[in-house]
Amino acid sequence: MISGLTWQQLRDLRLTELDAAVDSWGAASRHADAAQTQVDGDMDGALSKTQESRSAKTAVGRFKRLSRNYDYIKTECGLVRTAVSGLSAELASPQRRLKAALADAAANSYTVNADGSIDFPAGGKNQVTGEPHPAGKVVGNNGLLVPRGLHDLGSNNGLYGPDGSGFVNLNPHRSKAQDIADRIAVALRDARETDERYRRALSKLKAADGLTVDAKTWADAAADMDAVRDASYDHMKREIPLDKSPAERNEWWNNLSDKQREEYLASYPDVLGNLDGIPALVRDETNRENLDLLIAKFEGEKGEAAEARLGGLKGIRDQLELNATARLKNSEEPPMYLLAIGDEGSGRAAVAFGNPDTSKNVAAYVPGLGTALDKDFARNDVKRARDTAVGAREYDSSSAAIVWLGYDPPQLGGPEITGLSARADVKSAERAEEGAPAYNSFMSGLTATNDHEDPHLTAIGHSYGSRLVGAATQEDGGIPGADDIVLLGSPGVGVDKAEDLGVGKGHVFVGAADNDPVTMVPSLKETVAGGAAFLVSSPLVSYLVGDIADQGDDDIWFGKDPASEAFGARRFLVDDGARPFIDGEGATPAHSNYFNPQKDAVSAENIAAVVAGQPELVVPEKHR
Repeated sequence: MISGLTWQQLRDLRLTELDAAVDSWGAASRHADAAQTQVDGDMDGALSKTQESRSAKTAVGRFKRLSRNYDYIKTECGLVRTAVSGLSAELASPQRRLKAALADAAANSYTVNADGSIDFPAGGKNQVTGEPHPAGKVVGNNGLLVPRGLHDLGSNNGLYGPDGSGFVNLNPHRSKAQDIADRIAVALRDARETDERYRRALSKLKAADGLTVDAKTWADAAADMDAVRDASYDHMKREIPLDKSPAERNEWWNNLSDKQREEYLASYPDVLGNLDGIPALVRDETNRENLDLLIAKFEGEKGEAAEARLGGLKGIRDQLELNATARLKNSEEPPMYLLAIGDEGSGRAAVAFGNPDTSKNVAAYVPGLGTALDKDFARNDVKRARDTAVGAREYDSSSAAIVWLGYDPPQLGGPEITGLSARADVKSAERAEEGAPAYNSFMSGLTATNDHEDPHLTAIGHSYGSRLVGAATQEDGGIPGADDIVLLGSPGVGVDKAEDLGVGKGHVFVGAADNDPVTMVPSLKETVAGGAAFLVSSPLVSYLVGDIADQGDDDIWFGKDPASEAFGARRFLVDDGARPFIDGEGATPAHSNYFNPQKDAVSAENIAAVVAGQPELVVPEKHR
């Protein structure tokens, strides 16, 4: 790129040559992708399945290394393409504005000097002497160093007479020349800023010597991606319909050619992998690569938060590998898809079991209090999605279930948040209300990409996640495509009647274990009456004190108890669960068992029946 870009260089820059480079880097990325596919499919797969010798295993190891090399080449070539494409697109506007200004200067017979200043001729008529007003020179103002209109005060640049006497120059050419000079200066300023921004990004895209693609290499690639994304964000927004609805994004994607899709995937993998409205198979393939980049990124960081995030990312990768192995042994095992992965806030992830685009029945479960992208999420919350999918597929094989961590749930400690602020988050609906639009976007994306004309969608909220589901129903239009809502271990959903959730009270299902204190956390009125407002972050103690203060009230923390008769939902049978502390399993053991077919088979089966679109199989329980 050009250092100290001049207006002459900007004028003469051939953007078509940059566009040709974009095509070349895109082709290189596609070739690397095709080579990786061939290595993975034709060689690695065949050898792994048919050969058991030591030499075959050695060959497999080499092929895997070759695959990683091609993957790295594909990633880096895609990033170069993104940067060059953004540079070309962003230089087009200042070049166009510069050429228009130069054309106006030529039309008025003005001379544009090498430094961008403009000489203008004598013109007009002095009413006293009858002579033309004198010629002069103006210097362009780019709007940064000196405010427009003040840049020429006190200087002899054409506003005043040639002797600097202070008489106003009434030459009509002067204002025209100044406007043109300013336009040249602003165009050059914009081009230089763009040039420097992309120069910094491209300077980072350097591979180390040798052919070893290791953790450090991928960490560098992650940093490269951040640098290119920062440089090209405005260009990316013009290329990808980020501000459109999931349905519009899906239409945009479907109308792209195969070549365009490949180039977008190479250029913006982290964006497309997390973009609602993009097909599940595309998101999954891209996010598996994003997952490796994020792991490499956090392996290079220190601290409790980085360690926690790394545990979650590696846990998901392990689950993906276990799923692939299990499917080789058992074709009935639901396939696993990574629909979202990111490090925003306390982490982002969406993991599906069963293809949500081809399944008629799709459920999206929102986890609650204390959830973050850590090893517990990978071990527990991902398993809940799998258990739900397996159970639903026993009723209807065309079923899929997803765990969606697309918001920042309240935390009670650990690396995410500590102290009094944690208690405030737990008591507030703010996190739920902030996350509701993202959940609705995700659900809208499921509808947009599903192959069925009218898929059956179920929104599931567990614990504080049920409060988010409640908030999502109150957004304009409610939860897109939702046919049923399941509330589990809920402290309230922000409304007092099931019918207010927008799907009809007969389609709202509630699981509330008798020994789950979270489903009985008293209202603020009860807690204050019991003198225990400071203990709200302890569900068990709050319940005990509040219930003594106001026995029999069916108001809980976030509104009416969803398991109450007054709320009007369909409460289904669940196991009572272990008693807090008394049975030696901790403070809230019953709160975590709703999805678990080993610990609460009846609850898991009821959830599965709803997800599979067979609510008539749900076993009812009387209201509280």
